[in-house]
Amino acid sequence: MSKTAILKVIADEVKKQFLGEGTGHDWWHIDRVRKIALEIAKQETADLFVVELAALLHDIADHKFHGGDLTKGGKVARRILTELKIEAAVIDKVCYIVDNVSYKGAADKSKMQTLEGQAVQDADRLDALGAIGIGRAFTVGGHFGKTLYDPNTKPALNMGKEEYVKHRSDTINHFYEKVLLLKDRMNTKVGREMAEERHKFVEEFLERFYKEWNGEI
Repeated sequence: MSKTAILKVIADEVKKQFLGEGTGHDWWHIDRVRKIALEIAKQETADLFVVELAALLHDIADHKFHGGDLTKGGKVARRILTELKIEAAVIDKVCYIVDNVSYKGAADKSKMQTLEGQAVQDADRLDALGAIGIGRAFTVGGHFGKTLYDPNTKPALNMGKEEYVKHRSDTINHFYEKVLLLKDRMNTKVGREMAEERHKFVEEFLERFYKEWNGEI
């Protein structure tokens, strides 16, 4: 089977599984991550086949929806890729990315070790910034029953991996616990450049949010 055919089979299966998903981790998120990751990969001269496979599968079994299991995504991805008889070296590269792509708290200093992984991780983080990132934050917050904002609850700013995976706070705190930290955690030059404007938009949104919260005209 050609690379093009393999990518179509996986994209069709992922689309069928995730279309209409209601937390902002839906097919359109995956498709945006794929497009952005490929653009970064082209400019950074990464392996486009590995990048596209990993982007399509990066949320195949997200730990947030599987009891915090950070290994399930890679296992599911490996099964899918093995069934398609993809070479073992490519499978290992893709599964490494799937297992390590997620944000795991401010105290987690681990680095994505491959250029392909850096492209996918940057793309995933870019989709958590800007206007779409704001929308997704409130969508997933509602799914997990988070309050909109509690001014008496402060963000937890230096969580490690285990604490972050289990942590539940209001959605506004989430911007300080994750979203506003992403700009400085981009891996690639292209990702850092793309993050600047989106980060600024989130800051402007929060400034406006507090004005309206406090009843300012």
